[in-house]
Amino acid sequence: MAADAGPPLVLMALGLVLWLAVTATVAGISIQTVGMILFVVGAIWLVVELIQARSVSRGPVVGERVVEEPVAYRDRRI
Repeated sequence: MAADAGPPLVLMALGLVLWLAVTATVAGISIQTVGMILFVVGAIWLVVELIQARSVSRGPVVGERVVEEPVAYRDRRI
């Protein structure tokens, strides 16, 4: 299962544009701060997705399987 990295990358790109490229101002809201927050949230989301993908791809650890003969066949040995 591959990591779904698309949405976090889009969020990070949007955050970078707002943080670094937008110079407009809105009363009471810092657009640059909103962009920085979106970028950080996207980066954390991407790291979580990659960690989950790595843990899923490894799969469960399974020891050696011991198969014994059924009891009915043990008694019939010659």
